[in-house]
Amino acid sequence: MNDLKGLRVVVAGAGAIGSVLALQLARQGAQVMLADPAATGDNASGVAAGMLAPAFEALLDPVSAALYPLMRAARDAWPAIVQAAPSAPPLDRTGAMLRLTDVETGAAMLARLVALGGRGRLIDSAEARSLAPGLAAEGPYLFTSEDWRLEASATLLALHDAFRKAGGRRLTSAAVGFDRGMVRFEGAEAKGADLVILATGPKAGGWPDALGDAHLSPIKGQILRFPGVRQRTGPVVRGPGAYVAPGANGLVVGATMEQGRSDLAIDPEAVAQLRSAAAALFPKLADASFIAAAG
Repeated sequence: MNDLKGLRVVVAGAGAIGSVLALQLARQGAQVMLADPAATGDNASGVAAGMLAPAFEALLDPVSAALYPLMRAARDAWPAIVQAAPSAPPLDRTGAMLRLTDVETGAAMLARLVALGGRGRLIDSAEARSLAPGLAAEGPYLFTSEDWRLEASATLLALHDAFRKAGGRRLTSAAVGFDRGMVRFEGAEAKGADLVILATGPKAGGWPDALGDAHLSPIKGQILRFPGVRQRTGPVVRGPGAYVAPGANGLVVGATMEQGRSDLAIDPEAVAQLRSAAAALFPKLADASFIAAAG
């Protein structure tokens, strides 16, 4: 796997996209530097619940409906990525389910999923509770095995570990410019490179608008982690206003999507709404302690 031997690449941004690209390029022989001033996981990817969810993203987000084949192909790429990072936790393929208002709505959504090329089935409250212990909300539910999940922070750490073992270099500095084969960094000396890959969010570094703000807009997301409510595996449960996902460090509840915001301040009102929506699904979350995070 030396197809790219000798190619000098700087990947700016060490979230999920940047980390995967850096590892794959290093494994193919490129000389790769992964540049990001933040600690591993201190980014949107580290805060995320780790859902690989082509089915419900396509069903619940009109913009994503046409992207189902692309999102499914991206999901299908993850087993090989995890295999290339041996310390990564295994993927959770136990699926996801959505609480419905009635069977007719569920049948229509199931028909749309099948038309997209996906699979699913309608289940009653009893079966939903057997799949997700502690679930109290009455169904029916739409269940699909198309949506998977990974442990976000642990997977990022594993990707970086595999990247280093493949010969990659990590630089805790922001790449801020590229001109005549030289990459400029904030607070570090310039480095020679043949290629720079931008895997950063908007307003990153000093990149011109043509590469940044003209095409990217921030979306702030807030989630809640319940470390005392342990459930390592099982389907993600979606309901009005929130989803509840299993996690190695407790249940994860999310998520807000606030267009145009890039601050990391915790919004008490948004937190209260998330907790209330989650407690409608799992009553034990109403009084459980939690940690709020934003990305």
